[in-house]
Amino acid sequence: MKPNHGSHRALWFIAGCMLLVATAGEAQNVSVGVVLDMESWVGKVGLSCIDMSLSELYEANPHYKTRVVLHRRDSAGDVVGAAAAAVDLINNNKVEAILGPTTSMQTNFVIKLAHKAHVPILTFTASSPSLASHRSPYFFRLTHTDSAQVAAIRDLLKFYNWRQVVLIYQDDEFGDGMLPYLIDALQGVNARVPYQSIIDPTATEDQIEEELYKLMTMPTRVFLVHMLPSLAIRLFAKANQIGMMREGYVWILTDATTNLLDSMPSSVLKSMEGALGVRTYVPKSMELDRFKIKWKREFVMENSVPNDPYLDIFGLWAYDAARALAIAVEKTGAKNFTFENPNRGQNLTDLETLGVSRNGEKIVEALSKTKFMGLTGNYEIVNGQLQSAEFEIVNVNSNGGNRVGFWNPEKGLLSNNMTVIWPGNTAAVPKGWEFPTAGKRLRIGVPVKEGYSEFVRVNGKKVEGYCRDVFDAVIEALPYALPFDYIPFALPNGSRAGSYDDLIMQVNTGVYDGAIGDITIVANRSKYVDFTLPFTDSGVSMVVPTKANSMNRAWLFLKPLTVGLWITSLCFFVFMGFVVWILEHRINPAFRGPPSHHIGTSLWYSFCTMVFAQRETLISNLARFVVVIWFFVMFVLTQSYTASLTSLLTVQQLQPTIININELLTKQSWVGYLDGSFVWGLLTSVGIKNLKSYRSPEELDKLLKLGGSNGGIDAAFDETPYIKLFLSKFPNKYITANPTYKTDGFGFAFSIDSPLVADISRAVLNVRESEKMNQLQMKWFGEDNSWSSVKVTSSRLSLSNFWGLFLIVGIAAIISLFIYFFIFLRKELHTLRNTTTEASNSSIRSKIRALLRIYDNRDLTSHTFRKSNPPQVVDNKIQANHEWNV
Repeated sequence: MKPNHGSHRALWFIAGCMLLVATAGEAQNVSVGVVLDMESWVGKVGLSCIDMSLSELYEANPHYKTRVVLHRRDSAGDVVGAAAAAVDLINNNKVEAILGPTTSMQTNFVIKLAHKAHVPILTFTASSPSLASHRSPYFFRLTHTDSAQVAAIRDLLKFYNWRQVVLIYQDDEFGDGMLPYLIDALQGVNARVPYQSIIDPTATEDQIEEELYKLMTMPTRVFLVHMLPSLAIRLFAKANQIGMMREGYVWILTDATTNLLDSMPSSVLKSMEGALGVRTYVPKSMELDRFKIKWKREFVMENSVPNDPYLDIFGLWAYDAARALAIAVEKTGAKNFTFENPNRGQNLTDLETLGVSRNGEKIVEALSKTKFMGLTGNYEIVNGQLQSAEFEIVNVNSNGGNRVGFWNPEKGLLSNNMTVIWPGNTAAVPKGWEFPTAGKRLRIGVPVKEGYSEFVRVNGKKVEGYCRDVFDAVIEALPYALPFDYIPFALPNGSRAGSYDDLIMQVNTGVYDGAIGDITIVANRSKYVDFTLPFTDSGVSMVVPTKANSMNRAWLFLKPLTVGLWITSLCFFVFMGFVVWILEHRINPAFRGPPSHHIGTSLWYSFCTMVFAQRETLISNLARFVVVIWFFVMFVLTQSYTASLTSLLTVQQLQPTIININELLTKQSWVGYLDGSFVWGLLTSVGIKNLKSYRSPEELDKLLKLGGSNGGIDAAFDETPYIKLFLSKFPNKYITANPTYKTDGFGFAFSIDSPLVADISRAVLNVRESEKMNQLQMKWFGEDNSWSSVKVTSSRLSLSNFWGLFLIVGIAAIISLFIYFFIFLRKELHTLRNTTTEASNSSIRSKIRALLRIYDNRDLTSHTFRKSNPPQVVDNKIQANHEWNV
């Protein structure tokens, strides 16, 4: 009989199944609590994902020796309910871990209970950064902390160059937990938070509306909303109703709301259309697609929901959190999951009778080492926090959110070049601010003044002048239209209503939106307004009358060179004559003869090199070498002298009557200042007491003509633009003198924190760098030379300008002399020995005299004398005539 192999296989299969069942039956149950808001969408989705996670894990790993058994509790959205549920689970069900609770406030209480009982808490929804302050090893945040998205929000604001943002958040621990991190991040990109709107989660519709109307009165139009979806839906519904979802507004949502966009009905999303949101990024995978299909099928069967429910990120985190916990429980290898019961006395509360888990520390250690590929990507827990925070930037529309960008910690914000549709159904990027009332025109204050009308001229309501034209050009350079009206700062009769400081205070109090004119940027004024970048030169200078140069112009030719350079030049003339005479005396007849002829010829030759008129021909190559270098020095020196003397002869030499402010203080002179200018405060601060104001350039001219002793002034201090205009009107009569005090020039003033300042400052730079500014200066001040320096001076040439040249020619001369004497001594050494041998006195003095006699003789071996006078040999000695003796 043949064996029945089929029956054997069936038996083996049945035996294996029985073995697996037996093995499964031997698995130890481990109690785990689940505390969620069971009636909320997040609670329902989270619980279903937890069940599916454990089911799929044990189905794939039947050999596991532990089985997590869930004990569900409904916190009912209440902090006390969550705490009571945790106490019940620990005391009555002896749970080894708790999944949940839902909110950060609930988790804040439960952490303390779990820490006391050594029961790990695994939350996949509580994201407030403040929870980390507990520093409990039993707390695991298996979701991204709110502080992780702060960098993405910061980069988003930087990308669009928004400098101000209003924070809108709910008034609880969840709402304000992210605040410190966000403000610190915004400071890193020079973004400010001018206002924080705090809304209570239980606020009525009227209270929300009142807060939104308050925001409408502010210029900032960038709003960052950080609140739970339930409150965010109410906020946007009201914002849409009162017109805050129109063009010009910017709304940015944190992931607390954006993560649930796809689960919201289209009617709700319609009120949010155009907003930007930061949403957790989940990489696509086949496993994720498989699970979504399976989850939808089972969730629809178990719950009365539409046929196409949305699986949000919290459900995925719940799935991975349950899987991580089950793996960690298995890794502990524990066989007995029990509690240590405290001593139970009488009248003890449930909190005082909490047991302590014997395996809590083992589960904590196993969780910290757990790594796997989850539905949300690489799953790793470090210091109780889920790692890898990547976000996508979504543009809210009626279908949910359309991804327009991506952010990760390494590369920052990456745009995918998709067009963002902003509120109002526009693709134009909002500038981030606008004036609160639609159609309002800016009120720009203009100072009324009597003098210097080229800068500002007010005639009734008509405003003219250089400053007005510059402001018009700047407004034209803005990338958007800015309606405004010029409002003179004047009394009803047309006279000025106050000083420039008074005008600044009017801007500060809101009477004017801004002010233009010749308004100087100074520190004291910047306390009350914000200034744009300056559009003129800066500084305060002293102007005084001129006096004729007292120096005798007959001796003007000596002024181009300093005394030191004159003396050095004369010394080198003599020195060069001496060097040439030494090098040429023995071989050149022109440098021979009586001593007077020697001296005269040498000096004559040296001085003639200044005009290159020398007649003597040089024979020595060493002399030629030295003279060539000397020629170059003389060429540079004479050309520089000529240029300086020409300047002195052609430029009228004007000298100030007062040199500096110390002279004013010593003489107690009268000093003038422009009426209404800040210069008065500057002068009093340095100790000047005799002050007199003026209102126009003509009045300043009159006062300076009178002088301090005749009821006028001796000097005046004014700002650089005024000084330049004054000097152009009265040339050669006045001159500027030290000191010059630095200021920041003229600027446009706006109210503190005005969003206009940054844009107008950039426009000022563009106008200053363009030809437009030159055209305006020509229009109001004439030719460019009227804006140039009026004081022309010619600096004297000193030895420091030429010491390098003198050093070169001096070294060349000395080297030539050394070479000459070396050749001379080598050639005449035998003659010197013969002379000293015949002489009876061979002292050093006699040797020197003999050497000088030999030097004074003609060098008959030179080709010059060989041609004209052949030497006679007498008694084997060369004879020569002596023309002078030493």
